[in-house]
Amino acid sequence: MLYLAVFAVPLLLAFFLTPLVERLARRWGFVDYPREPRHLHEAPTPKLGGVALFVPFLIAVGLSLILYPPSVQPEPDLSEPLRLAGLIIGSLIVFLVGVYDDKRELSPWPQLAVQFVAAGVAIYSGIVIHEIASPFGGLVTFPPWFAIAFTLFWIMGMMNTINWLDGLDGLAAGITVIASLIFFAHSNRLGQVSIALLPLALAGCTLGFLPYNFYPARLFMGTSGALFLGFALGTLSIIGGAKAATALLVLGIPILDVAWQIVNRLRQRRSPLRGDRGHLHHRLLDMGISRRRVVLLFYLLCASFGGLALLLPPGLYKLYALLVLGVVAATVLFLASREV
Repeated sequence: MLYLAVFAVPLLLAFFLTPLVERLARRWGFVDYPREPRHLHEAPTPKLGGVALFVPFLIAVGLSLILYPPSVQPEPDLSEPLRLAGLIIGSLIVFLVGVYDDKRELSPWPQLAVQFVAAGVAIYSGIVIHEIASPFGGLVTFPPWFAIAFTLFWIMGMMNTINWLDGLDGLAAGITVIASLIFFAHSNRLGQVSIALLPLALAGCTLGFLPYNFYPARLFMGTSGALFLGFALGTLSIIGGAKAATALLVLGIPILDVAWQIVNRLRQRRSPLRGDRGHLHHRLLDMGISRRRVVLLFYLLCASFGGLALLLPPGLYKLYALLVLGVVAATVLFLASREV
């Protein structure tokens, strides 16, 4: 009943709130007009979807604290409230700046600065990757300076991964649902009930938003939604023990696509922060695959590797899975770049 409430409430809130946000976005001028070749929509589309994602998530987190307060938890973690505060405050920062960007369109550098601040808030609250599981057994513990630097890179990288992934209707939202459910299953299997509620709430609000964002989208999530979802996924993959291998498997294709684009743009002596049609989903479209099929292909790949993350035992098996994922992704990216 606890899990059902924390999942269903944000789902229903997002489902019924999204049409209202769509109307308000049109009225207030939060509209994305097709301009550049990478903009695939033909008609002006409102882009304030972050409101329909962030508000239900915030309410669901509050509901989880009411239904499962620390006082009833068998072994409450005294540092968990501080980490939860870091999650909420950091999410609020990127959400508010994202709303401003949806209206005024900030340049890339101010956006990076805001991401840096939000990631810093998360780190200050204790959301830090202190150690990772070694594929050969045991744990690899990081020195403090490296743990902070790696966590900063991880959270900012996740925000930009989701932001860059938001190039096709329903792509970023659907993958967020899949990743959130994988994180929920992982935390629940570890007996981390209070922590498992957080990705479950994120999955609920994103799934409620998805019907309006799937092709043809009535409402885009905008920068406010993409940065919020990326920040939430980045921090939730750390809270309660780093799940780096799980996150890398379920989000491996988008992460490698971002890395590929950064290297490719630098090789061509262009700014890695300037968007283009070089992403994998763009190239698959240019090969003649329909938008729906490209999105469903991404869903299938992320869900398949996410399932492996849950089914495979830790250690060398997950390392082998990551290597296979890397080979598959690199092959697909290479072939797609040659075809176009």
